[in-house]
Amino acid sequence: MDVLTFNLNNPSRERAERQLHYLTGRPESVLVLTETARSAGCEFLAEQFEAAGHHVTFLRPETGTRERGVMIVSRLAAAPLSLPVDYLPHRVAAVTVQTDAGPLDVVGAYVPSRDATEVKLTRKRRFLEGLAAALPTGRDGQRLLIGDFNILEPDHVPRYRAFQEWEYGFYTGLAAAGYVDAYRLLTPGALEYSWVGRTGDGYRYDHAHVSGVLAGRVDGCRYVHEPRTGEDRLTDHSALTVALGLTAVEPLDVTDPTQAGVLTPALF
Repeated sequence: MDVLTFNLNNPSRERAERQLHYLTGRPESVLVLTETARSAGCEFLAEQFEAAGHHVTFLRPETGTRERGVMIVSRLAAAPLSLPVDYLPHRVAAVTVQTDAGPLDVVGAYVPSRDATEVKLTRKRRFLEGLAAALPTGRDGQRLLIGDFNILEPDHVPRYRAFQEWEYGFYTGLAAAGYVDAYRLLTPGALEYSWVGRTGDGYRYDHAHVSGVLAGRVDGCRYVHEPRTGEDRLTDHSALTVALGLTAVEPLDVTDPTQAGVLTPALF
């Protein structure tokens, strides 16, 4: 089974319709959609996937805020999984799906970005500390932690002086807890970026980490740049797809949301 993480970038309704067409054409069983909001575009996506029979987990930020979060869309039967993240809890969503090798937990995260202000620095640091404390160990169980982490690996090329040790510490802390960077597992020396700034500087912000037990079942992990670089410019991030050597045992009977009869036909 495959899992995709895709940064929606809080789309307008019009862009959400185009994203829906793209996402329904993807082969992955589980979609982890980051940078969601209480907005027309994100509500549209959630409604369309639900109408098509998909399992949708969408922890909405509080009304009236500019907060962002995570939505998980599954073509498989999924049970919501609660993690004890007390600070900005809508930025973490998790589900459990059943596979031939036992349950698989899929944890999606959208870590806050920051600037140089103390408020934003404290906010990001507090969230990362809370997430690290809430995550179960990577030394047992089948678990995939995936999403837009807004952090870099310590030996990222190029190295940006703005990043602080506590940010790198979240990445190294995952390894210390028994998690494995799925992309680095298969492509140790590759230089590839999931977000590129206006000056052309690249950042590998989007990540997938598996528990140690799953490391031997990672059949593929690659960035999908088309949503970011294609003519449609669906988002400002590249997607990341992970192929796991697992077989789902409880697929849902789902239909294509773009053909579910609930969209406005003139739009397509």
